[in-house]
Amino acid sequence: MISAGGIFKLGFFGPGNSENRYLGIWYSVSNNDGVVWVANRETPLKNHQGVFKVTNKGILVVLDSTNTTIWSSKTSRTTGKKINNATAQLLDSGNLVVKDGNVRDPNTFLWQSFDYPSDTLLPSMKIGWDLNSGIDRHVTSWKSMEDPSQGQFSGYFDHRGLPQLVAMDGDRIKVRLGSWNGLHFTGMPWLIPNPFFTYKFVMNEKETYFQYDVPNNTFFLRFVLNPSGVGEGFKWMDTTKSWEIGITTQADVCQNYAHCGVYSTCDINKSPVCSCLDGFKPKFPNNWYSADWSGGCVRETPPACNDKDGFQNYKNVKLPNTCFSWFDNKMSLKECEEMCLKNCSCNAYANLDVRNGGSGCLLWLADLVDIVVLQVGGQDIYIRQPSSVLDHTEKSRHFGQKYQVIIIICSAILLMLMLVLGMFSYVRRKKLRINIRCQNDSNNEGWNKDMELPIFDLITISNATNNFAINKLGEGGFGSVYKGTLHGGQEIAVKRLSKNSRQGFNEFKNEVTLIAKLQHRNLVKLLGCCIQKNEKMLIYEYMHNKSLDSFIFDQTKSRLLDWCMRHNIIGGIAKELLYLHEDSRLRIIHRDLKASNILLDNNMNPKISNFGLAKIFGGDQTEADTNRIVGSHGYMPPEYAGYGHFSVKTDVFSFGVLVLEIMSGKKSKELCNSDQHLNLLGQAWTQWIEDKPTELIDEFLILGNSCILSEVLRCIHVGLLCVQQKPEDRPNMSSVVLMLSSDNSLPNPRQPGFFTKTAPLGEDYSSRKLVMPSINEITFTMLEAR
Repeated sequence: MISAGGIFKLGFFGPGNSENRYLGIWYSVSNNDGVVWVANRETPLKNHQGVFKVTNKGILVVLDSTNTTIWSSKTSRTTGKKINNATAQLLDSGNLVVKDGNVRDPNTFLWQSFDYPSDTLLPSMKIGWDLNSGIDRHVTSWKSMEDPSQGQFSGYFDHRGLPQLVAMDGDRIKVRLGSWNGLHFTGMPWLIPNPFFTYKFVMNEKETYFQYDVPNNTFFLRFVLNPSGVGEGFKWMDTTKSWEIGITTQADVCQNYAHCGVYSTCDINKSPVCSCLDGFKPKFPNNWYSADWSGGCVRETPPACNDKDGFQNYKNVKLPNTCFSWFDNKMSLKECEEMCLKNCSCNAYANLDVRNGGSGCLLWLADLVDIVVLQVGGQDIYIRQPSSVLDHTEKSRHFGQKYQVIIIICSAILLMLMLVLGMFSYVRRKKLRINIRCQNDSNNEGWNKDMELPIFDLITISNATNNFAINKLGEGGFGSVYKGTLHGGQEIAVKRLSKNSRQGFNEFKNEVTLIAKLQHRNLVKLLGCCIQKNEKMLIYEYMHNKSLDSFIFDQTKSRLLDWCMRHNIIGGIAKELLYLHEDSRLRIIHRDLKASNILLDNNMNPKISNFGLAKIFGGDQTEADTNRIVGSHGYMPPEYAGYGHFSVKTDVFSFGVLVLEIMSGKKSKELCNSDQHLNLLGQAWTQWIEDKPTELIDEFLILGNSCILSEVLRCIHVGLLCVQQKPEDRPNMSSVVLMLSSDNSLPNPRQPGFFTKTAPLGEDYSSRKLVMPSINEITFTMLEAR
């Protein structure tokens, strides 16, 4: 049985090597690989003889070889009403329906398979319950890949308190995707409407459900609760003729329900991942320190349950379990706070809806369980605390007028003291200018410059990094990078020049010279340096989100980068390069622009780092030649990699590569098409000239994030313009910034440099012999535990 548009098929099938036969529905493109619905899950046919039919009463049945009914559809919706012409039809949505005659209104269907899902949620299918019909639509995993009978895992809306989507292991919550906050489920921040998807959540006195849709069936999707209890989103890839995973509900341990117990947070970017909320301590300390966090945390001091209690704001979190919650969609956040303060059982409150600045009230009337710190898309929650735990700002809201005046006066005095101390520190550091005389190293002769840069002594840095014993962030051509914490609590990143470094003192000197003179919001901030004994170190501000490559090339983290973030990152890098090339007091060619040298701050804003290989151009100089080629394979243009010729267009080429990596989620050096030996540039170019640029777009970007197609295609277009083989064809960065921020028409790109993985060099440059090429493959690569 085939749907009208040929999208779905219905028939008998045998999963895997099983001899049993089932009636099921699957996408036509996949030849029953990835069945989306099964009728007789619990009662298979034991041989290849069976019949499927619809009775004159509108009941679907499956009969075995003895004419015995082994499965039938449930009673029709119109019990007692005469049925004139019962018809079964498979729709292009994958919905098997029974109707009377040619009716098209779904509300008049006698029966539909969408009301009784198996393990798969399809576009336009609802998950949730209908109070009028009593139908509770939920998905249940297969028992195994060869047995579609009901497994131990299920996914549905928990009806208690504020409805929330959960995946259950028997009667125990396995994963909690959270409640709906107006934009997405609190545990699924990447689930945002976009041109490729529409989402709908309905909650009223008659029904509660969620559904998603793909307009015009532009591509095929299915969300499956697999036999292991993990939710997976699959997209059909025409290029490989296979289903590929784009989304998973259990990407890391923090997604395991209550992994850290009650009154705690789970943060996958910290070690250990679990920590108690402020004012709480581990219930079983011995277990806690042995990585058994299941006991959770308990309060050190209970709230007084009076007006001296207050609330501490935690930002960017998945809201805790809402089973024992109360909500009202008409209250303001202030009214919500007042109501929670009056109720001694209330432990926290938050907005019910985050849209338009927030609205509604959500109260937690039981223990706070399953709070997860999110990279993006999290929500604010206000947790009840006694006055002894609250910081100065939080406590002042609940003090009387008299105490507020005293606090303001004390704050003013404290501020004045801090200003005096700050001025003293500034004057002292002004006196500590770098005056480095390198007498023992012939390579360092001639560097004797005074620079406005603080000097850190070796003991301070050693203490901050625990003597470089832990918190190693990465390693590259310069040496190792460590995370540290200064005495005042400021977090730092320390680049330590290795004795065996492929870069040397010249690169160290270069980086200090450049960054000390440059200031830009998209440039990583250099706090100082340490030059003592045989140690040479640079001290930078610490970037909590680490580097761009740790996001775009990671199967889990890449889904956190929605289109708005990617577009902001691309624009930020472009503006910084424009600053380096044209707007700073120096004209600087970075020469090592790549994903690992783009750091991300707390707001996911990009900051260019690692200027050890950069070159300064003087006056009107725009290009130069070198016999020593430095940089990273995959980002260098042909004229530089082959002949040592570099210019501002060298960085433009690297920027173009970076743009295509951000758009596709693929590394530039990956072989994207093994038959044609195409790398990322070749794949992008081929898809562009074949009018298939959307195939380059990162599927995570399409599956889960807000995506403006015109902007996405424009970025791909600009990226291809930047990687053209001839430097004179590439735009300068001022043009790139304009292209990215306007709707003006763009010129057609020409073939990129390094079209294939083993592409020959361009013929427009005369060859010449190069001396000792030095390729800096991994200048800075983040190391993270998984």
